Amino acid sequence: MNKQKLEVLTPDNCQLIFIDQQPQMAFGVQSIDRQTLKNNVVALGKAAKIFNIPTTITTVETESFSGHTYPELLSVFPDNPLLERTSMNSWDDQKVRDALAKNGKKKVVVSGLWTEVCNCTFALSAMHDADYEIYMVADASGGTSLAAHDYAMDRMIQAGVVPVTWQQVLLEWQRDWAHRDTYDAVMDLVKEHSGAYGMGVDYAYTMVHKAPERVKHGEILEPAPAK
Repeated sequence: MNKQKLEVLTPDNCQLIFIDQQPQMAFGVQSIDRQTLKNNVVALGKAAKIFNIPTTITTVETESFSGHTYPELLSVFPDNPLLERTSMNSWDDQKVRDALAKNGKKKVVVSGLWTEVCNCTFALSAMHDADYEIYMVADASGGTSLAAHDYAMDRMIQAGVVPVTWQQVLLEWQRDWAHRDTYDAVMDLVKEHSGAYGMGVDYAYTMVHKAPERVKHGEILEPAPAK
């Protein structure tokens, strides 16, 4: 086992790349519910923003085929350049290689479409050519079928890619709830994007700890007993 892969992810030892998180690519995804996929991608982006993770966004054939990157993701990174490509393999584009090298982190967290094409070829090439360590966010990526996604993940894992999920990455970055500088932002992210976990946090805050509700709402009308 490569000892470097035994290191947990920290805000200081990794960078993130989003590959082709574009609507036409998402239209072809059949391995995960597409609304869930989008939620997970945006959540991963917000997590990276909380922890100041260097983030690269690359796109393919935006105008001719794939469409514009999700606006919800772009709003998280309003100043990041979009590295446009013609190649299916992001590694083939010099701009992408330069961006990764400039960030100076050998651990690369990856979220992209499709798992079996753009993610897989990028991962294999980056590992082969430049010894990057790839952490593939399985639930913020999607394939054209469940089999396509799963077998691509299997192929990458056999080659040494580390499979992760977006919430796993978030909580590795947080690591300790005593890290108060990021605690509130992480909890806000969880409440918005983490489904049942987020609902549980909301419940605990308001019902157990008697915190105010997150949103203002209209007047509560008391029950009117049946007559």
